[in-house]
Amino acid sequence: MRAIGVIVTLPVLTAGLLAVQSAPAVVTPPGETRVIAGNVQDPGNGTVPRLSDGKPDLSGIWLGGGPIDDLAAGLPKGEKIPLLPSAEKIMQARLSKDDPEANCLPTGIPRVAPYPWTFATAPGRWYILFEGNIHSYRQIFMDGREHPKDLNPTWYGHSIGHWEGDTLVIDTVGFNDKFWFDFRGHPHTEQLHTIERYTRKDFGTLVNEVTIDDPGAYSKPFTVTFNARLMPKG
Repeated sequence: MRAIGVIVTLPVLTAGLLAVQSAPAVVTPPGETRVIAGNVQDPGNGTVPRLSDGKPDLSGIWLGGGPIDDLAAGLPKGEKIPLLPSAEKIMQARLSKDDPEANCLPTGIPRVAPYPWTFATAPGRWYILFEGNIHSYRQIFMDGREHPKDLNPTWYGHSIGHWEGDTLVIDTVGFNDKFWFDFRGHPHTEQLHTIERYTRKDFGTLVNEVTIDDPGAYSKPFTVTFNARLMPKG
């Protein structure tokens, strides 16, 4: 409920996506919420912009960064998704018309819709705001708290984050079992635990390395990697 100050910025973000205006490079003062409707201006050398505390500035309009058609696209070469037989059976029975994302429901994690999204900052937390699928959002607590012991399962779960050097690490539990990992229908259970590692490799590339641990659907944890690209000016 306390996230309402950020949520109300979504119409502004949405209205600007089809006619994005470039913005000058800025440094966000501590304690100031920042939502970018355009893109930070590239200083010309491709370097990563930084916040006033020295951490990478992840804001901007991004596209990609997760699976759309097939979760396996993010695997290292030669690896396969370690599906349990019960999960394989669920996936084979799914029909494309029943895909929650295709019916405008939240994508869950790590899937992304084929629409832009952005990061926003506020004191003690980060947000991810999504253009597609009912303008949903994620809240990541950065104040050192732990996951609650008794979570009500949700589409995006409960996320806590911290920095490891220049990488934003997001640990999430408390998922429902409703969303699909991709269009193919890879399933999961409420035992799902994800760890995302966001690294802004250069000015226009954001790497998302995600470890998926769900003993209810997969025989072992596995890691997939996807790149998001910064939308060009205009």
